[in-house]
Amino acid sequence: MTIRTARPNRGQHFRHRTHCLKKLESIVVEMQDTKSGVKGSEQKLNVSTIPHVITGKDVIAWITNKMKTTPEEGQAFGTMLVAYGYIYPLQNHKKLVLCNDSSLYRFQTPYFWPTQKWVAEDSDYAIYLAKRNIRKKGMLEPYEQTHYSHLHDWLNHKWDFIVMQATEQYKAGKERTKPDRVVFDCQERAHWIVSRPPPRTHSAMDSGPERLIDPNAEEKITFDEYRRMNIFYQQAIMRSKVKSSVSLGALNKYVTTYKNHDPFLAPCLPSNPWQTDHDAYWTCNTRRIDVPTKMRVERWSFSLFELLSDLRGRDDFKVFLKKEFSGENLAFWEAAEELKWGTASSMSSKAETIFKTFLAPGAPRWINIDGRTMGLTVKGLEHPHRYVLEAAQTHVFLLMKKDTFFRYLKSPVYKDTQKNALSPAPHNFSPAQLEQNAQNRSLGVHPVILWQQEEEDKAKAAAASAPVDVKAMMSKIDRKK
Repeated sequence: MTIRTARPNRGQHFRHRTHCLKKLESIVVEMQDTKSGVKGSEQKLNVSTIPHVITGKDVIAWITNKMKTTPEEGQAFGTMLVAYGYIYPLQNHKKLVLCNDSSLYRFQTPYFWPTQKWVAEDSDYAIYLAKRNIRKKGMLEPYEQTHYSHLHDWLNHKWDFIVMQATEQYKAGKERTKPDRVVFDCQERAHWIVSRPPPRTHSAMDSGPERLIDPNAEEKITFDEYRRMNIFYQQAIMRSKVKSSVSLGALNKYVTTYKNHDPFLAPCLPSNPWQTDHDAYWTCNTRRIDVPTKMRVERWSFSLFELLSDLRGRDDFKVFLKKEFSGENLAFWEAAEELKWGTASSMSSKAETIFKTFLAPGAPRWINIDGRTMGLTVKGLEHPHRYVLEAAQTHVFLLMKKDTFFRYLKSPVYKDTQKNALSPAPHNFSPAQLEQNAQNRSLGVHPVILWQQEEEDKAKAAAASAPVDVKAMMSKIDRKK
């Protein structure tokens, strides 16, 4: 017999005691009130009479009346109660949802509520599976059989104790009346389906990665921690504050600006592709489309960041800068972005190219930044990293934001783009057309292909904007002659 003295922690021992669970429990207690709660009755299940049984439609009707909400929201709230194990089904145990019909349910005993301090251990689960294995004579569910085998291998050093406990509980259960035995079996099964759900199913009790500390334990604060807390609070007191009226005004301005561009607050034109299975919205808003939509062009005017984030808007901005012979700032900003988000293997070569092109004395596309920023940047390029150009890039961005961006919004380039922009009409699909769209649904362009196309466009743009070597061109002309 193999005895393991150490085993991994397979359970989330320290779960969040969230305030929402306390609210759910107060509602469940109110639902069980004999006068104002959900009315229960005796129902026959197979050949047994089960007391205090409720139906799904009665629960949804009570929630709808109590919370003054729609039946759909009431059903969603009831499903959450079932998922957390406060209500359990008597018929379909695997499906933890609340059906708006005559399906039978019961309230779970408080001993199995999620906020109880006891932890669902592997040994308890092994006893439960062993007891079911005795009662069902080996006919467990496939996932239960898998768990049973794993626990048998893992807990083999105390498996005799587990089988003994399961046998004693099975014998004690046979002494109960059949309705009580059926109710207890349903309660226990509902608890373990919530605590140990079947594979590939979502569990409402998932708490993320296991914690390394106990959040409920009292933390002992040292003198050094008190000192650092004191320094932090002193700095927080001296920090300048923003008036709430100013903050609310900025938030109101932001919402007013972006509300028509939020797909949750405004409809997508011509239609929402996730609802209609029609790709016209994506086609009109591809990254480098020739004629953009009016909503897209309007978004460019919000800020320079919005303009540069859109590749189509950046191309339009390049056309304007080319006419003004001042495209080196944007070219440097793009080069800094490529260095920041590029591969680590090409970092040194990109940094050297950027220095020769934009920062070196007599560079072909020399940028005009202050001496302090230039000195810090040139010194940092001796040992390049991803953010070595951060200061120079921020300086160039602010220069474009204060001057070039506003001149672009007043230029004929932007006005012509805004004038020629598309304004797609909304689609009005009938149910038959929506069904046809769903049948004709096809796969989109693979992201790798889109990335290759963008790289080709970048290479062409770089070749077109590269400085022309006059001597080399003259020598080529002389050779042809």
